[in-house]
Amino acid sequence: MKAARITLALFGPHGRGAFNEAGLTGALRSRALGHEVEIRWIGPGTPEGRAEALRDLCRRGVDLLVAHGGQGDAPVQALHAEFPGTTFVVTQGQYTAANVACYEVLQEQSAFLAGVFAGLHSRTGVVGHLAGEMMRPGLKGRAAFAQGLRASGRSPRLLTHFCGEQHDPALAYAATLAMQREGADLVFAMLDGGRAGVSQACRERPIRQIGSVCDWVQREPDIFVAAAVADSGRCVAEAIGDFTSGRLRPGRARLFGLEDGTCVHLALPQSLRSIYGRQLDAWQSRLLDGSLALETDAGQEPGRIGVEAVQGMDAAGRGWSMDGLPIAAQALADRADQPRSRASTSSSVTWGNSR
Repeated sequence: MKAARITLALFGPHGRGAFNEAGLTGALRSRALGHEVEIRWIGPGTPEGRAEALRDLCRRGVDLLVAHGGQGDAPVQALHAEFPGTTFVVTQGQYTAANVACYEVLQEQSAFLAGVFAGLHSRTGVVGHLAGEMMRPGLKGRAAFAQGLRASGRSPRLLTHFCGEQHDPALAYAATLAMQREGADLVFAMLDGGRAGVSQACRERPIRQIGSVCDWVQREPDIFVAAAVADSGRCVAEAIGDFTSGRLRPGRARLFGLEDGTCVHLALPQSLRSIYGRQLDAWQSRLLDGSLALETDAGQEPGRIGVEAVQGMDAAGRGWSMDGLPIAAQALADRADQPRSRASTSSSVTWGNSR
């Protein structure tokens, strides 16, 4: 019997980022089970460029193409009809069709718990959220994180920024410094290759990081106080396993969440687990029994996550304003004269007692 032709497409610079690392690990698990999986890296670019790169892969003959990450949604939607003999899977996506399925790990569940933790643990009452491209997974994660902050009962202030690029450490570094100057002592960073910039800022300033995707607490305990674990590599491995066994169902989405603690959970050091564990476990139980519904409205405007949007990106596209006060000019000065290939979007959202 001829082996299935399976390709995993990873978006971003080769070998960079925990999200892509998770996807790669999922493919390697499948290889260990005897499946032949080709791994292709597709560099940063536009949705149209990604679509053309995927189109080139399909023209070579692919039975299953797994596009890893929400960046694959628009390209797969644009080209799947051209290749009816190919089955497509988008991880962390939302588009389905007659030959397209979605496999999604529920990052928003661990993001909510991260928000509760951040609200309880912050000493300044100011917490940051930082992501790259403004896409559905990041927006859902932000909405859930904001809900968790509110659930903590501490009325913290949230600073949120989409810097426009998942893999740019300099942008992430500048944004983190700006948030720290505005009072943030914690930042929830939903980044890939750009995370190193956040970590560098954390080494230099009194701000600590909450990671995403993998257990960063175990990897860098001096930088990370928590991690909203959501193993997206599980999606890759399960999609390949389902396809080769005939269980994959195009037109549908398969979800993985807190019910599988090896896949989704909030990682904490034991010292902090002993302080906040009981409260976090109570919130997790409510998520699992359905008594708490997550607010995952993926609308682009912060006001749609149930809080007040104060002010957005300035006209120059270089800094942002929070509560009407311009900040980050110095932090972003080093990049002000460099061309920006992607727009970034920033704002401050507040509830409770504003400053």
